[in-house]
Amino acid sequence: MPPAEQGYALITGCTPGGIGHFLSLEFADNGFTVLSTVRDPSKYPSPHPNITYLPLELSSNESLTSLCERVSELTNGRLHILCNNAGRNYTVPALDFSDDELLATFDTNLFSIMRLCKAFVPLLIAGHGTIVQIGSLAAVMPYVWGAPYNASKAALHAYSDTLRLELAPLGVRVVTVVTGGVKSNIARTLRELPRDSYMQPLAAEYERRLTHSQQLGMDTKQYARSVVRQVLRGGGWFSRSPWIWEGNMSWIVWFAWAWMPRVVFDWYFNWNFKLWKLRGTGGKKGS
Repeated sequence: MPPAEQGYALITGCTPGGIGHFLSLEFADNGFTVLSTVRDPSKYPSPHPNITYLPLELSSNESLTSLCERVSELTNGRLHILCNNAGRNYTVPALDFSDDELLATFDTNLFSIMRLCKAFVPLLIAGHGTIVQIGSLAAVMPYVWGAPYNASKAALHAYSDTLRLELAPLGVRVVTVVTGGVKSNIARTLRELPRDSYMQPLAAEYERRLTHSQQLGMDTKQYARSVVRQVLRGGGWFSRSPWIWEGNMSWIVWFAWAWMPRVVFDWYFNWNFKLWKLRGTGGKKGS
């Protein structure tokens, strides 16, 4: 592997076509040697001379240990960027979750990231590095029919805020990217409401919601370019801010979140997904 010009970047969730793939390309174009994780590297040729695929199964402690050993060997014990991009979507009403999928969502979106930070922080301290957490607008607004996912991302934001304070004296920066609509691989699971769901009168609106973020999605390459620019050099009004707001609708949501009553979000989602249709149903479940 050639010596890194900018350093070494480790990025999770890099299946071709997704956000991690384009973040990898952007860091590589900026002179980093990029270590990009996928479940099975043998399936994918490297898309750039500076990118090497490494295997990672997020739910496996053994896989994480193997990754940490391999990364430490390749980077001589120094890591400059850890980008926790891998994520799992779960779009269901707040009461219609399954226990298995709920736990899988939190394990992917929160617990695995906590384990990754714990495993790689010695290398990040050695490299005076930066942790980049790919968060979501869903963490700061009541994005209906996504409560489990929203909760997992809100927990990630809270964890990252505290981690930022604790690691700052050790020379490690933590940045949370509050991501709006981006074209990615995350919203690819088609679902149906349970037959006994209270939301059955809104089945058509729920079906539209499943791909809502993709319908409004920002170009993934453009998103990656902006995020990497801000991580490396600072950008916009908040140079080197611990939060980056990027993706479709991100600045509109930031303005509403920062300056307007939160009831604005309630009104918008009630109107956009026609929740008012549930009035008068008496809480009767579908049959």
